[in-house]
Amino acid sequence: MDPKALVSGIMPGRMDTAAIEAAFGDLHPPLDDHEALVAADRCYFCHDAPCQTACPTEIDIPLFIRQIATGTPEAAARTILSQNILGGMCARVCPTETLCEEVCVREVAEGKPVEIGRLQRYATDTVMAQNVHPFERDAATGKRIAVVGAGPAGLACAHRLAMMGHDVVLMDARPKPGGLNEYGIAAYKSTEDFAAREVAWLMQIGGIELRNGVALGRDVTLEALKAEYDAVFLGLGLGGVNALGVDGDDREGVADAVSFIADLRQASDLATLPVGRDVVVIGGGMTAVDAAVQSKLLGALNVTIVYRRSQARMAASVYEQELAQSKGVRIICSASPVSVHGNGAVREIEFEFTDDALARTGERFRLPADQVFRAIGQTLTGEGLPALEGRKIAVDGTGRTSLEGVWAGGDCASGGDDLTVTAVAEGRDAAEDIHMSLMG
Repeated sequence: MDPKALVSGIMPGRMDTAAIEAAFGDLHPPLDDHEALVAADRCYFCHDAPCQTACPTEIDIPLFIRQIATGTPEAAARTILSQNILGGMCARVCPTETLCEEVCVREVAEGKPVEIGRLQRYATDTVMAQNVHPFERDAATGKRIAVVGAGPAGLACAHRLAMMGHDVVLMDARPKPGGLNEYGIAAYKSTEDFAAREVAWLMQIGGIELRNGVALGRDVTLEALKAEYDAVFLGLGLGGVNALGVDGDDREGVADAVSFIADLRQASDLATLPVGRDVVVIGGGMTAVDAAVQSKLLGALNVTIVYRRSQARMAASVYEQELAQSKGVRIICSASPVSVHGNGAVREIEFEFTDDALARTGERFRLPADQVFRAIGQTLTGEGLPALEGRKIAVDGTGRTSLEGVWAGGDCASGGDDLTVTAVAEGRDAAEDIHMSLMG
Protein backbone atom coordinates (compact mmCIF):
# COMPACT_ATOMS: atom_id res chain seq x y z
CA MET A 1 0.00 0.00 0.00
CA ASP A 2 1.17 3.54 -0.76
CA PRO A 3 2.74 4.95 2.45
CA LYS A 4 1.40 8.41 1.52
CA ALA A 5 -2.10 6.97 1.56
CA LEU A 6 -1.59 5.64 5.07
CA VAL A 7 -0.29 8.99 6.26
CA SER A 8 -3.10 10.99 4.68
CA GLY A 9 -5.85 8.59 5.68
CA ILE A 10 -7.02 8.07 2.09
CA MET A 11 -6.83 4.41 1.21
CA PRO A 12 -8.56 1.74 -0.89
CA GLY A 13 -10.14 -1.44 0.41
CA ARG A 14 -12.08 -0.01 3.35
CA MET A 15 -14.79 -2.53 2.41
CA ASP A 16 -14.44 -5.81 0.54
CA THR A 17 -15.66 -6.22 -3.01
CA ALA A 18 -18.80 -8.16 -2.08
CA ALA A 19 -19.93 -5.51 0.40
CA ILE A 20 -19.30 -2.73 -2.08
CA GLU A 21 -21.20 -4.52 -4.85
CA ALA A 22 -24.16 -4.90 -2.52
CA ALA A 23 -23.95 -1.23 -1.48
CA PHE A 24 -23.83 -0.05 -5.10
CA GLY A 25 -26.77 -2.12 -6.26
CA ASP A 26 -29.58 -0.58 -8.31
CA LEU A 27 -31.17 2.27 -6.32
CA HIS A 28 -34.61 1.56 -7.84
CA PRO A 29 -34.82 -2.06 -9.02
CA PRO A 30 -36.76 -2.55 -12.27
CA LEU A 31 -40.42 -3.52 -12.25
CA ASP A 32 -41.38 -6.99 -13.44
CA ASP A 33 -44.36 -7.49 -15.77
CA HIS A 34 -46.91 -7.89 -12.99
CA GLU A 35 -45.56 -4.95 -10.97
CA ALA A 36 -45.69 -2.76 -14.07
CA LEU A 37 -49.33 -3.63 -14.71
CA VAL A 38 -50.24 -2.90 -11.09
CA ALA A 39 -48.36 0.42 -11.15
CA ALA A 40 -49.94 1.43 -14.47
CA ASP A 41 -53.41 0.63 -13.15
CA ARG A 42 -53.08 3.46 -10.60
CA CYS A 43 -52.96 6.11 -13.36
CA TYR A 44 -56.12 8.15 -13.94
CA PHE A 45 -55.02 8.89 -17.56
CA CYS A 46 -55.80 12.56 -17.05
CA HIS A 47 -56.90 14.48 -20.14
CA ASP A 48 -54.99 17.63 -19.18
CA ALA A 49 -52.23 15.74 -17.46
CA PRO A 50 -50.09 17.93 -15.18
CA CYS A 51 -47.34 15.30 -15.32
CA GLN A 52 -46.87 15.84 -19.05
CA THR A 53 -46.65 19.60 -18.58
CA ALA A 54 -44.03 19.11 -15.87
CA CYS A 55 -41.83 16.96 -18.12
CA PRO A 56 -39.16 19.08 -19.89
CA THR A 57 -39.37 16.75 -22.91
CA GLU A 58 -43.20 16.77 -22.86
CA ILE A 59 -43.61 13.00 -23.02
CA ASP A 60 -47.27 11.94 -23.30
CA ILE A 61 -47.18 10.20 -19.93
CA PRO A 62 -50.86 9.12 -19.73
CA LEU A 63 -50.58 7.56 -23.20
CA PHE A 64 -47.46 5.53 -22.50
CA ILE A 65 -48.83 4.32 -19.17
CA ARG A 66 -52.07 3.27 -20.87
CA GLN A 67 -49.99 1.38 -23.44
CA ILE A 68 -48.23 -0.46 -20.62
CA ALA A 69 -51.58 -1.20 -18.99
CA THR A 70 -52.82 -2.76 -22.25
CA GLY A 71 -49.76 -4.99 -22.54
CA THR A 72 -47.88 -3.09 -25.25
CA PRO A 73 -44.68 -1.80 -23.61
CA GLU A 74 -43.02 -1.54 -27.03
CA ALA A 75 -45.60 1.04 -28.09
CA ALA A 76 -45.10 2.81 -24.76
CA ALA A 77 -41.36 2.97 -25.42
CA ARG A 78 -41.93 4.52 -28.83
CA THR A 79 -44.16 7.17 -27.25
CA ILE A 80 -41.41 7.98 -24.76
CA LEU A 81 -38.47 7.83 -27.14
CA SER A 82 -40.11 9.96 -29.82
CA GLN A 83 -39.84 12.82 -27.33
CA ASN A 84 -36.80 11.74 -25.32
CA ILE A 85 -34.35 9.41 -27.04
CA LEU A 86 -32.48 9.04 -23.72
CA GLY A 87 -35.67 8.03 -21.93
CA GLY A 88 -33.95 5.01 -20.40
CA MET A 89 -31.33 7.07 -18.58
CA CYS A 90 -33.80 9.79 -17.66
CA ALA A 91 -36.02 7.13 -16.08
CA ARG A 92 -33.09 6.34 -13.79
CA VAL A 93 -31.71 9.78 -12.97
CA CYS A 94 -34.52 12.32 -13.41
CA PRO A 95 -35.65 13.98 -10.17
CA THR A 96 -39.18 12.77 -10.85
CA GLU A 97 -40.09 13.68 -7.28
CA THR A 98 -39.83 17.36 -8.27
CA LEU A 99 -41.10 17.02 -11.86
CA CYS A 100 -43.80 14.67 -13.15
CA GLU A 101 -44.47 12.74 -9.95
CA GLU A 102 -44.69 15.87 -7.80
CA VAL A 103 -47.74 17.08 -9.72
CA CYS A 104 -49.33 13.65 -10.19
CA VAL A 105 -53.01 13.73 -9.16
CA ARG A 106 -52.40 10.67 -7.00
CA GLU A 107 -49.60 12.49 -5.19
CA VAL A 108 -51.79 15.52 -4.55
CA ALA A 109 -54.73 13.45 -3.34
CA GLU A 110 -53.03 10.54 -1.57
CA GLY A 111 -49.39 11.43 -1.08
CA LYS A 112 -48.28 8.55 -3.30
CA PRO A 113 -47.80 9.30 -7.00
CA VAL A 114 -47.93 6.90 -9.90
CA GLU A 115 -44.40 5.52 -10.29
CA ILE A 116 -43.85 7.29 -13.60
CA GLY A 117 -40.07 6.96 -13.59
CA ARG A 118 -40.06 3.21 -12.97
CA LEU A 119 -42.80 2.69 -15.56
CA GLN A 120 -40.75 4.65 -18.08
CA ARG A 121 -37.76 2.45 -17.32
CA TYR A 122 -39.88 -0.67 -17.74
CA ALA A 123 -40.97 0.39 -21.23
CA THR A 124 -37.59 1.58 -22.50
CA ASP A 125 -35.73 -1.41 -21.02
CA THR A 126 -38.15 -3.71 -22.81
CA VAL A 127 -37.28 -2.25 -26.20
CA MET A 128 -33.55 -2.06 -25.53
CA ALA A 129 -33.52 -5.70 -24.44
CA GLN A 130 -34.90 -6.59 -27.87
CA ASN A 131 -31.97 -4.68 -29.43
CA VAL A 132 -34.35 -3.10 -31.93
CA HIS A 133 -34.23 0.58 -32.81
CA PRO A 134 -37.77 1.93 -33.16
CA PHE A 135 -36.93 4.69 -35.68
CA GLU A 136 -35.63 4.81 -39.25
CA ARG A 137 -33.74 7.51 -41.13
CA ASP A 138 -35.44 9.73 -43.64
CA ALA A 139 -33.99 10.09 -47.13
CA ALA A 140 -30.51 11.58 -47.17
CA THR A 141 -30.44 15.38 -47.35
CA GLY A 142 -26.79 15.76 -48.27
CA LYS A 143 -26.24 18.06 -45.30
CA ARG A 144 -23.42 17.54 -42.76
CA ILE A 145 -23.64 18.82 -39.21
CA ALA A 146 -20.94 18.88 -36.53
CA VAL A 147 -22.09 18.13 -33.00
CA VAL A 148 -19.45 18.97 -30.39
CA GLY A 149 -20.01 17.12 -27.13
CA ALA A 150 -21.44 13.63 -26.83
CA GLY A 151 -23.38 14.25 -23.64
CA PRO A 152 -27.18 14.19 -23.35
CA ALA A 153 -27.71 17.36 -25.40
CA GLY A 154 -25.28 16.33 -28.14
CA LEU A 155 -26.61 12.79 -28.34
CA ALA A 156 -30.22 13.96 -28.57
CA CYS A 157 -29.33 16.50 -31.22
CA ALA A 158 -27.27 14.04 -33.25
CA HIS A 159 -29.96 11.36 -33.17
CA ARG A 160 -32.74 13.72 -34.23
CA LEU A 161 -30.63 15.14 -37.07
CA ALA A 162 -29.66 11.66 -38.26
CA MET A 163 -33.29 10.56 -38.13
CA MET A 164 -34.19 13.47 -40.41
CA GLY A 165 -31.63 12.33 -43.01
CA HIS A 166 -28.62 14.49 -42.19
CA ASP A 167 -25.09 13.16 -41.76
CA VAL A 168 -23.67 13.94 -38.34
CA VAL A 169 -20.12 13.97 -37.03
CA LEU A 170 -20.28 13.69 -33.24
CA MET A 171 -17.11 14.79 -31.44
CA ASP A 172 -16.16 14.48 -27.79
CA ALA A 173 -12.99 15.23 -25.87
CA ARG A 174 -13.23 12.16 -23.65
CA PRO A 175 -12.42 8.55 -24.54
CA LYS A 176 -16.06 7.51 -24.24
CA PRO A 177 -19.31 9.18 -25.32
CA GLY A 178 -22.12 9.88 -22.87
CA GLY A 179 -20.94 12.98 -21.04
CA LEU A 180 -22.32 13.18 -17.52
CA ASN A 181 -24.37 10.03 -18.13
CA GLU A 182 -21.09 8.13 -18.46
CA TYR A 183 -18.82 10.09 -16.12
CA GLY A 184 -20.90 12.16 -13.73
CA ILE A 185 -23.83 10.17 -12.31
CA ALA A 186 -23.74 8.10 -9.14
CA ALA A 187 -22.95 4.48 -9.91
CA TYR A 188 -25.99 3.20 -7.99
CA LYS A 189 -28.29 5.17 -10.31
CA SER A 190 -26.89 3.73 -13.55
CA THR A 191 -25.73 0.16 -13.10
CA GLU A 192 -24.48 -2.52 -15.48
CA ASP A 193 -22.78 -0.04 -17.82
CA PHE A 194 -26.16 1.30 -18.90
CA ALA A 195 -24.88 4.64 -20.21
CA ALA A 196 -22.59 2.96 -22.74
CA ARG A 197 -25.26 0.46 -23.75
CA GLU A 198 -27.77 3.25 -24.33
CA VAL A 199 -25.35 5.17 -26.56
CA ALA A 200 -24.63 2.03 -28.60
CA TRP A 201 -28.37 1.46 -28.99
CA LEU A 202 -28.95 5.10 -29.98
CA MET A 203 -26.24 4.89 -32.65
CA GLN A 204 -28.20 2.16 -34.44
CA ILE A 205 -30.12 4.93 -36.19
CA GLY A 206 -27.11 5.26 -38.52
CA GLY A 207 -25.71 8.39 -40.08
CA ILE A 208 -23.66 9.36 -37.00
CA GLU A 209 -19.87 9.22 -37.06
CA LEU A 210 -18.37 9.28 -33.56
CA ARG A 211 -14.97 10.85 -33.01
CA ASN A 212 -13.65 10.54 -29.47
CA GLY A 213 -10.62 12.42 -28.17
CA VAL A 214 -11.46 15.55 -30.18
CA ALA A 215 -11.58 18.73 -28.10
CA LEU A 216 -12.77 22.12 -29.29
CA GLY A 217 -9.88 24.56 -29.15
CA ARG A 218 -7.25 21.83 -28.90
CA ASP A 219 -7.96 19.69 -31.96
CA VAL A 220 -10.45 21.77 -33.91
CA THR A 221 -11.67 25.36 -33.91
CA LEU A 222 -15.20 26.66 -34.17
CA GLU A 223 -14.25 28.67 -37.26
CA ALA A 224 -12.95 25.53 -38.98
CA LEU A 225 -16.15 23.65 -38.14
CA LYS A 226 -18.29 26.47 -39.51
CA ALA A 227 -16.33 26.37 -42.74
CA GLU A 228 -16.53 22.60 -43.15
CA TYR A 229 -20.09 21.82 -42.00
CA ASP A 230 -23.52 23.13 -42.85
CA ALA A 231 -24.28 23.72 -39.17
CA VAL A 232 -22.66 23.29 -35.75
CA PHE A 233 -24.23 22.32 -32.43
CA LEU A 234 -22.31 22.88 -29.20
CA GLY A 235 -23.15 20.55 -26.31
CA LEU A 236 -19.86 21.07 -24.49
CA GLY A 237 -21.05 20.79 -20.94
CA LEU A 238 -19.01 22.58 -18.29
CA GLY A 239 -15.36 21.60 -18.18
CA GLY A 240 -14.02 23.76 -15.37
CA VAL A 241 -14.62 23.45 -11.63
CA ASN A 242 -14.81 26.36 -9.21
CA ALA A 243 -12.08 26.58 -6.58
CA LEU A 244 -12.77 27.11 -2.88
CA GLY A 245 -10.74 30.30 -2.92
CA VAL A 246 -9.44 29.81 0.62
CA ASP A 247 -6.02 29.23 2.13
CA GLY A 248 -4.97 25.60 1.79
CA ASP A 249 -7.24 24.79 -1.15
CA ASP A 250 -4.26 23.13 -2.85
CA ARG A 251 -3.42 20.73 -0.03
CA GLU A 252 -3.17 17.02 -0.72
CA GLY A 253 -6.55 15.38 -0.25
CA VAL A 254 -8.57 18.31 -1.64
CA ALA A 255 -10.11 17.40 -5.00
CA ASP A 256 -13.04 18.04 -7.32
CA ALA A 257 -16.16 15.98 -6.68
CA VAL A 258 -16.75 15.58 -10.42
CA SER A 259 -13.32 14.00 -10.87
CA PHE A 260 -13.94 11.64 -7.96
CA ILE A 261 -17.27 10.54 -9.44
CA ALA A 262 -15.70 10.10 -12.88
CA ASP A 263 -12.92 7.92 -11.45
CA LEU A 264 -15.49 5.90 -9.57
CA ARG A 265 -17.65 5.40 -12.67
CA GLN A 266 -14.66 4.16 -14.69
CA ALA A 267 -13.15 1.92 -12.00
CA SER A 268 -13.21 -1.78 -12.82
CA ASP A 269 -13.15 -2.67 -9.11
CA LEU A 270 -14.59 -0.14 -6.66
CA ALA A 271 -12.72 -1.80 -3.79
CA THR A 272 -9.50 -0.39 -5.25
CA LEU A 273 -10.76 3.20 -5.23
CA PRO A 274 -9.12 5.23 -2.43
CA VAL A 275 -11.43 6.98 0.01
CA GLY A 276 -10.79 8.87 3.24
CA ARG A 277 -11.84 8.06 6.78
CA ASP A 278 -13.25 11.57 7.36
CA VAL A 279 -14.72 13.02 4.16
CA VAL A 280 -16.12 16.53 3.80
CA VAL A 281 -18.04 17.56 0.69
CA ILE A 282 -18.61 21.28 0.09
CA GLY A 283 -21.70 22.13 -1.93
CA GLY A 284 -25.45 21.63 -1.98
CA GLY A 285 -26.31 20.14 -5.36
CA MET A 286 -26.72 16.69 -6.87
CA THR A 287 -22.96 16.33 -7.36
CA ALA A 288 -22.34 16.97 -3.67
CA VAL A 289 -24.89 14.33 -2.67
CA ASP A 290 -23.55 11.80 -5.17
CA ALA A 291 -19.98 12.28 -3.97
CA ALA A 292 -20.97 12.09 -0.29
CA VAL A 293 -23.19 9.01 -0.59
CA GLN A 294 -20.64 7.13 -2.67
CA SER A 295 -17.86 7.98 -0.22
CA LYS A 296 -19.99 6.46 2.53
CA LEU A 297 -20.73 3.36 0.43
CA LEU A 298 -17.01 2.91 -0.21
CA GLY A 299 -16.41 2.70 3.54
CA ALA A 300 -15.68 6.23 4.78
CA LEU A 301 -16.43 6.42 8.49
CA ASN A 302 -17.61 10.04 8.70
CA VAL A 303 -19.03 11.93 5.71
CA THR A 304 -20.33 15.49 5.98
CA ILE A 305 -21.90 17.81 3.42
CA VAL A 306 -21.41 21.49 4.23
CA TYR A 307 -23.49 24.06 2.36
CA ARG A 308 -23.29 27.84 2.65
CA ARG A 309 -27.05 28.48 2.54
CA SER A 310 -30.00 27.01 4.43
CA GLN A 311 -30.99 23.41 3.75
CA ALA A 312 -34.23 24.56 2.12
CA ARG A 313 -32.14 26.30 -0.56
CA MET A 314 -30.03 23.28 -1.46
CA ALA A 315 -30.16 22.49 -5.18
CA ALA A 316 -30.36 18.78 -4.40
CA SER A 317 -33.97 17.69 -4.00
CA VAL A 318 -35.43 16.80 -0.62
CA TYR A 319 -35.44 13.18 -1.76
CA GLU A 320 -31.69 13.32 -2.49
CA GLN A 321 -31.02 14.98 0.85
CA GLU A 322 -32.97 12.31 2.68
CA LEU A 323 -31.20 9.59 0.70
CA ALA A 324 -27.85 10.98 1.85
CA GLN A 325 -28.97 11.15 5.46
CA SER A 326 -30.34 7.60 5.29
CA LYS A 327 -26.84 6.44 4.30
CA GLY A 328 -25.30 8.16 7.32
CA VAL A 329 -24.22 11.43 5.69
CA ARG A 330 -24.43 14.48 7.95
CA ILE A 331 -25.59 17.77 6.44
CA ILE A 332 -24.44 21.09 7.92
CA CYS A 333 -25.92 24.25 6.41
CA SER A 334 -25.30 28.00 6.59
CA ALA A 335 -21.52 27.59 6.78
CA SER A 336 -18.74 28.63 4.39
CA PRO A 337 -15.14 27.35 4.28
CA VAL A 338 -12.48 29.62 5.74
CA SER A 339 -9.28 27.61 5.40
CA VAL A 340 -7.91 24.10 4.94
CA HIS A 341 -5.48 23.04 7.65
CA GLY A 342 -2.74 20.42 7.53
CA ASN A 343 0.95 19.83 7.04
CA GLY A 344 1.00 19.11 3.32
CA ALA A 345 -2.12 16.94 3.41
CA VAL A 346 -5.46 18.11 4.73
CA ARG A 347 -6.16 17.35 8.40
CA GLU A 348 -9.00 19.75 9.19
CA ILE A 349 -11.17 22.22 7.37
CA GLU A 350 -12.39 25.36 9.09
CA PHE A 351 -15.82 26.89 8.48
CA GLU A 352 -17.67 30.00 9.58
CA PHE A 353 -21.42 30.16 10.02
CA THR A 354 -23.32 32.56 7.74
CA ASP A 355 -26.67 34.29 7.96
CA ASP A 356 -29.43 34.31 5.34
CA ALA A 357 -27.62 37.02 3.39
CA LEU A 358 -24.41 34.92 3.40
CA ALA A 359 -22.71 37.40 5.72
CA ARG A 360 -20.21 35.75 8.04
CA THR A 361 -21.26 35.63 11.70
CA GLY A 362 -17.82 35.26 13.30
CA GLU A 363 -18.70 31.84 14.77
CA ARG A 364 -16.27 29.23 13.49
CA PHE A 365 -15.81 25.48 13.79
CA ARG A 366 -13.49 22.82 12.40
CA LEU A 367 -14.17 19.38 10.98
CA PRO A 368 -11.54 16.63 10.85
CA ALA A 369 -10.93 15.71 7.23
CA ASP A 370 -8.46 13.63 5.29
CA GLN A 371 -10.43 14.06 2.05
CA VAL A 372 -12.30 17.16 0.89
CA PHE A 373 -14.39 17.35 -2.27
CA ARG A 374 -15.33 20.61 -3.97
CA ALA A 375 -18.85 20.52 -5.44
CA ILE A 376 -19.50 24.24 -5.72
CA GLY A 377 -20.32 24.51 -9.40
CA GLN A 378 -18.63 24.16 -12.76
CA THR A 379 -17.61 26.71 -15.35
CA LEU A 380 -17.57 26.90 -19.12
CA THR A 381 -14.14 26.58 -20.70
CA GLY A 382 -13.09 27.25 -24.28
CA GLU A 383 -11.91 29.94 -26.68
CA GLY A 384 -13.64 31.52 -29.64
CA LEU A 385 -17.10 30.68 -28.33
CA PRO A 386 -20.29 32.57 -29.21
CA ALA A 387 -21.40 35.47 -27.02
CA LEU A 388 -21.99 34.60 -23.38
CA GLU A 389 -24.84 35.37 -21.04
CA GLY A 390 -23.29 35.38 -17.62
CA ARG A 391 -21.01 32.34 -17.63
CA LYS A 392 -22.81 30.37 -20.34
CA ILE A 393 -23.38 30.61 -24.08
CA ALA A 394 -26.30 32.91 -24.83
CA VAL A 395 -29.06 31.16 -26.81
CA ASP A 396 -32.61 31.91 -27.86
CA GLY A 397 -35.54 29.54 -27.39
CA THR A 398 -34.40 27.26 -30.21
CA GLY A 399 -30.74 27.17 -29.21
CA ARG A 400 -29.42 29.71 -31.73
CA THR A 401 -26.28 31.52 -30.63
CA SER A 402 -24.82 34.87 -31.67
CA LEU A 403 -22.90 33.14 -34.47
CA GLU A 404 -24.68 32.34 -37.71
CA GLY A 405 -25.02 28.59 -38.20
CA VAL A 406 -24.11 27.72 -34.60
CA TRP A 407 -26.54 26.35 -32.02
CA ALA A 408 -25.92 25.30 -28.41
CA GLY A 409 -27.71 23.40 -25.66
CA GLY A 410 -27.26 21.54 -22.39
CA ASP A 411 -25.23 22.73 -19.43
CA CYS A 412 -23.05 25.05 -21.53
CA ALA A 413 -26.06 27.13 -22.68
CA SER A 414 -28.03 29.78 -20.83
CA GLY A 415 -31.50 29.10 -19.46
CA GLY A 416 -32.94 25.79 -18.26
CA ASP A 417 -32.03 23.58 -15.33
CA ASP A 418 -28.81 21.59 -15.35
CA LEU A 419 -30.65 18.28 -15.72
CA THR A 420 -30.19 15.40 -18.14
CA VAL A 421 -33.81 15.65 -19.28
CA THR A 422 -33.50 19.40 -19.91
CA ALA A 423 -30.33 18.86 -21.95
CA VAL A 424 -32.13 16.24 -24.05
CA ALA A 425 -35.00 18.64 -24.73
CA GLU A 426 -32.60 21.42 -25.75
CA GLY A 427 -30.60 19.15 -28.05
CA ARG A 428 -33.76 17.79 -29.67
CA ASP A 429 -35.29 21.24 -30.19
CA ALA A 430 -32.07 22.65 -31.62
CA ALA A 431 -31.97 19.76 -34.10
CA GLU A 432 -35.48 20.61 -35.25
CA ASP A 433 -34.49 24.24 -35.75
CA ILE A 434 -31.29 23.28 -37.57
CA HIS A 435 -33.34 21.08 -39.90
CA MET A 436 -35.82 23.89 -40.60
CA SER A 437 -32.96 26.33 -41.22
CA LEU A 438 -31.11 24.03 -43.61
CA MET A 439 -34.14 22.76 -45.50
CA GLY A 440 -35.96 26.08 -45.78
